[in-house]
Amino acid sequence: MDKFRLMFQFLQSNQESFMNGICGIMALASAQMYASFEFSCPCIPEYNYSYGIGLLVVPPIWFFMLGFVLNNNVSVLAEEWKRPTGGRRKDPSVLRYMFCSITQRSLIAPAVWVSVTLMDGKSFLCAFSISLDIERFGNSSLIKGLSETDKMKLLAKIPCEKLFDNKQIREAATKYITCISQACGWIFLLMMTFIAFLIRAIRPCFTQAAFLKTKYWSHYIDIERKLFDETCKEHAKSFAKVCIHQYFENISGEMQHFHQHHSKDDSDNEDENRKSDEEKLLGIRAQDDMNKVLWNWHTCKPALALKKDEIDGEHNDRLNGEVKGVLNGFVKGHTHNVEKKEWAVYYSKV
Repeated sequence: MDKFRLMFQFLQSNQESFMNGICGIMALASAQMYASFEFSCPCIPEYNYSYGIGLLVVPPIWFFMLGFVLNNNVSVLAEEWKRPTGGRRKDPSVLRYMFCSITQRSLIAPAVWVSVTLMDGKSFLCAFSISLDIERFGNSSLIKGLSETDKMKLLAKIPCEKLFDNKQIREAATKYITCISQACGWIFLLMMTFIAFLIRAIRPCFTQAAFLKTKYWSHYIDIERKLFDETCKEHAKSFAKVCIHQYFENISGEMQHFHQHHSKDDSDNEDENRKSDEEKLLGIRAQDDMNKVLWNWHTCKPALALKKDEIDGEHNDRLNGEVKGVLNGFVKGHTHNVEKKEWAVYYSKV
């Protein structure tokens, strides 16, 4: 359990690595799901095209939506988009950067599914078998004298090995459509790789300053949210400890009598723990006050402008006081440690 806890803490602290790992797992899962999926074309002219194209389109949409669901930054993006402006303005470029980052990761699993499906060729064979020209394969006697409806019914049975009797024509049609499907798969992979290259390599070269700015503030929003959640958890933990401690002290006089018989060291440690819990409350000791703090954080976040001048002024005043004290022979209100000598004086009455 300790190893799993350490691993979970590591993944939480490395959000980007965690999300990249999730994307990789989803990509492998999509390929494994297709390998274990039992493809069964209906071999009916009215349903072949819908089944084949649906198998190519619907699962990628599901994987894309699942990528958004598993990405924790979606909630950060939604909160930043819908929050009131307050003392901090919204930057549309930061929102666009966060949305593009989430979308890029969510597209990995759908791209793997489409690539594997096109390379396999079964969905293409099911969808486009009714559009084949049998005469191209050298045997037109099979469809001679058939009506258009019967012809389509015959061609729709090509993906089904048990329903189509002519094995030679079926193998030729399967290889032909599979070749086209694999060519589309390689073109799709080439396009996705080229687009990823443009996004990852060329975009920062033209807008490096804007790219760094949006990347910085997107990280800031994510880190600020985590720190706020951690601070709220610490405050809630301390609030609960103090509240429970006060409850037991007020409800039971015997407990007070029991604590008085403890040793001095135990009472000192207990007082230190209580002081630390009191400090973690940060002066907020009532439910209404905490609700007001949370409401103000949501409705009016503070501006991103730290008051550096006041801090520097207090620091400089303190340093100046110490320097003046050193010049006058004092350090922090005390004189230097001067070695003292004892003198004995004797007077004679002569």
